[in-house]
Amino acid sequence: MEELMKITKLFFITLFLIVASVNAQEISNHTLGLRLGDSDGFGAEISYQKSIGRYNRAEFNLGWRDSREFDAFKLSGVYQWVREISTDFNWYYGFGGGLGSANFEPTLRNNAPFQPDGGLFVFAAGNVGIEYNFDFPLLLSLDIRPEIGVLGFGDFDDNFDFDVALGVRYQF
Repeated sequence: MEELMKITKLFFITLFLIVASVNAQEISNHTLGLRLGDSDGFGAEISYQKSIGRYNRAEFNLGWRDSREFDAFKLSGVYQWVREISTDFNWYYGFGGGLGSANFEPTLRNNAPFQPDGGLFVFAAGNVGIEYNFDFPLLLSLDIRPEIGVLGFGDFDDNFDFDVALGVRYQF
Protein backbone atom coordinates (compact mmCIF):
# COMPACT_ATOMS: atom_id res chain seq x y z
CA MET A 1 0.00 0.00 0.00
CA GLU A 2 2.87 2.37 0.85
CA GLU A 3 4.46 1.75 -2.57
CA LEU A 4 1.16 2.59 -4.26
CA MET A 5 1.03 5.89 -2.34
CA LYS A 6 4.58 6.73 -3.47
CA ILE A 7 3.74 5.97 -7.10
CA THR A 8 0.53 8.01 -6.92
CA LYS A 9 2.36 10.96 -5.37
CA LEU A 10 5.08 10.81 -8.05
CA PHE A 11 2.42 10.64 -10.76
CA PHE A 12 0.68 13.81 -9.52
CA ILE A 13 3.97 15.70 -9.14
CA THR A 14 4.93 14.74 -12.71
CA LEU A 15 1.49 15.74 -13.97
CA PHE A 16 1.80 19.13 -12.24
CA LEU A 17 5.21 19.73 -13.81
CA ILE A 18 3.89 18.82 -17.26
CA VAL A 19 1.01 21.28 -16.97
CA ALA A 20 3.26 24.02 -15.53
CA SER A 21 5.74 23.89 -18.43
CA VAL A 22 5.17 26.22 -21.36
CA ASN A 23 8.49 26.56 -23.18
CA ALA A 24 11.71 24.69 -23.92
CA GLN A 25 15.10 25.25 -25.49
CA GLU A 26 16.78 23.24 -28.19
CA ILE A 27 18.66 20.20 -26.87
CA SER A 28 21.90 18.57 -27.99
CA ASN A 29 21.71 16.03 -30.83
CA HIS A 30 23.78 13.38 -28.94
CA THR A 31 25.19 12.95 -25.43
CA LEU A 32 27.34 10.16 -24.06
CA GLY A 33 28.52 9.66 -20.50
CA LEU A 34 27.78 8.11 -17.12
CA ARG A 35 24.73 8.01 -14.89
CA LEU A 36 26.03 7.51 -11.34
CA GLY A 37 23.69 6.19 -8.66
CA ASP A 38 23.47 3.24 -6.33
CA SER A 39 19.96 2.82 -4.98
CA ASP A 40 19.40 -0.14 -7.31
CA GLY A 41 22.74 -1.81 -6.65
CA PHE A 42 24.11 -1.17 -10.12
CA GLY A 43 26.32 1.85 -9.35
CA ALA A 44 27.36 3.38 -12.67
CA GLU A 45 25.55 3.09 -15.98
CA ILE A 46 26.81 4.00 -19.44
CA SER A 47 24.30 6.54 -20.74
CA TYR A 48 23.46 7.73 -24.26
CA GLN A 49 20.87 10.36 -25.23
CA LYS A 50 19.60 11.05 -28.76
CA SER A 51 17.39 14.03 -29.60
CA ILE A 52 14.08 13.25 -31.27
CA GLY A 53 12.70 16.49 -32.56
CA ARG A 54 13.49 19.82 -30.98
CA TYR A 55 12.36 19.25 -27.37
CA ASN A 56 12.28 15.46 -26.98
CA ARG A 57 14.91 12.76 -26.70
CA ALA A 58 15.48 9.08 -26.01
CA GLU A 59 17.88 7.97 -23.26
CA PHE A 60 19.45 4.51 -23.11
CA ASN A 61 21.43 3.19 -20.13
CA LEU A 62 23.43 0.01 -19.56
CA GLY A 63 24.39 -0.85 -16.01
CA TRP A 64 26.27 -3.88 -14.79
CA ARG A 65 27.61 -5.13 -11.49
CA ASP A 66 30.15 -7.79 -10.59
CA SER A 67 30.36 -8.25 -6.83
CA ARG A 68 30.84 -11.01 -4.27
CA GLU A 69 27.08 -11.40 -3.82
CA PHE A 70 25.81 -11.24 -7.40
CA ASP A 71 26.54 -10.55 -11.06
CA ALA A 72 23.93 -8.51 -12.91
CA PHE A 73 23.14 -6.25 -15.84
CA LYS A 74 20.29 -3.85 -16.55
CA LEU A 75 19.33 -2.15 -19.84
CA SER A 76 16.83 0.73 -19.75
CA GLY A 77 15.29 3.13 -22.23
CA VAL A 78 13.32 6.30 -21.45
CA TYR A 79 11.52 8.78 -23.74
CA GLN A 80 11.88 12.33 -22.34
CA TRP A 81 10.35 15.77 -22.81
CA VAL A 82 12.78 18.63 -22.03
CA ARG A 83 11.55 22.00 -20.71
CA GLU A 84 13.51 25.20 -20.07
CA ILE A 85 13.83 26.73 -16.59
CA SER A 86 16.40 29.37 -17.62
CA THR A 87 18.91 29.79 -20.46
CA ASP A 88 21.17 26.83 -19.54
CA PHE A 89 19.01 25.11 -16.93
CA ASN A 90 16.32 22.55 -17.93
CA TRP A 91 14.02 20.06 -16.32
CA TYR A 92 12.73 16.91 -18.00
CA TYR A 93 10.27 14.10 -17.52
CA GLY A 94 9.57 10.85 -19.28
CA PHE A 95 8.66 7.19 -19.19
CA GLY A 96 10.06 3.92 -20.46
CA GLY A 97 11.24 0.56 -19.25
CA GLY A 98 13.88 -2.08 -19.52
CA LEU A 99 15.12 -5.52 -18.68
CA GLY A 100 17.88 -7.09 -16.65
CA SER A 101 19.34 -10.25 -15.22
CA ALA A 102 20.78 -11.13 -11.82
CA ASN A 103 22.80 -14.21 -10.80
CA PHE A 104 23.61 -14.72 -7.12
CA GLU A 105 26.67 -16.40 -5.63
CA PRO A 106 26.25 -19.43 -3.31
CA THR A 107 25.90 -18.56 0.38
CA LEU A 108 25.06 -20.18 3.71
CA ARG A 109 21.54 -20.38 5.10
CA ASN A 110 21.06 -22.03 8.52
CA ASN A 111 24.70 -23.24 8.32
CA ALA A 112 23.96 -25.16 5.12
CA PRO A 113 25.06 -24.32 1.57
CA PHE A 114 22.38 -22.39 -0.32
CA GLN A 115 22.25 -21.33 -3.96
CA PRO A 116 19.86 -18.36 -4.43
CA ASP A 117 18.20 -18.30 -7.83
CA GLY A 118 18.61 -15.27 -10.00
CA GLY A 119 16.70 -14.59 -13.14
CA LEU A 120 15.52 -12.16 -15.76
CA PHE A 121 13.24 -9.23 -14.98
CA VAL A 122 11.31 -6.62 -16.97
CA PHE A 123 10.37 -3.25 -15.50
CA ALA A 124 8.48 -0.03 -16.28
CA ALA A 125 10.08 3.29 -15.37
CA GLY A 126 9.27 6.96 -15.00
CA ASN A 127 11.85 9.75 -15.03
CA VAL A 128 11.98 13.31 -13.66
CA GLY A 129 15.13 15.42 -13.44
CA ILE A 130 16.99 18.69 -13.81
CA GLU A 131 20.07 19.42 -15.91
CA TYR A 132 22.62 22.16 -16.44
CA ASN A 133 24.05 22.78 -19.91
CA PHE A 134 27.52 24.36 -19.69
CA ASP A 135 29.01 26.72 -22.34
CA PHE A 136 31.39 23.89 -23.27
CA PRO A 137 30.01 20.45 -24.27
CA LEU A 138 29.23 19.14 -20.76
CA LEU A 139 25.78 18.31 -19.42
CA LEU A 140 25.24 17.63 -15.69
CA SER A 141 21.94 16.19 -14.47
CA LEU A 142 20.25 14.94 -11.31
CA ASP A 143 17.25 12.69 -11.78
CA ILE A 144 14.87 10.26 -10.16
CA ARG A 145 13.84 7.12 -12.02
CA PRO A 146 11.27 5.04 -10.14
CA GLU A 147 11.07 1.51 -11.49
CA ILE A 148 8.45 -1.12 -10.88
CA GLY A 149 8.88 -4.78 -11.79
CA VAL A 150 6.39 -5.91 -14.42
CA LEU A 151 7.57 -9.44 -15.13
CA GLY A 152 10.13 -11.73 -13.50
CA PHE A 153 11.55 -15.05 -14.66
CA GLY A 154 13.19 -17.31 -12.10
CA ASP A 155 13.17 -16.52 -8.39
CA PHE A 156 14.58 -12.99 -8.64
CA ASP A 157 11.99 -10.33 -7.85
CA ASP A 158 12.40 -6.63 -8.72
CA ASN A 159 9.20 -5.14 -7.26
CA PHE A 160 9.96 -1.43 -6.78
CA ASP A 161 13.10 0.68 -6.93
CA PHE A 162 13.52 4.42 -6.46
CA ASP A 163 16.69 5.16 -8.46
CA VAL A 164 18.35 8.57 -7.88
CA ALA A 165 21.43 9.40 -9.98
CA LEU A 166 23.86 12.09 -11.09
CA GLY A 167 24.52 12.22 -14.85
CA VAL A 168 27.76 13.48 -16.43
CA ARG A 169 27.60 13.54 -20.23
CA TYR A 170 29.59 14.87 -23.18
CA GLN A 171 27.46 16.61 -25.85
CA PHE A 172 28.13 16.30 -29.57
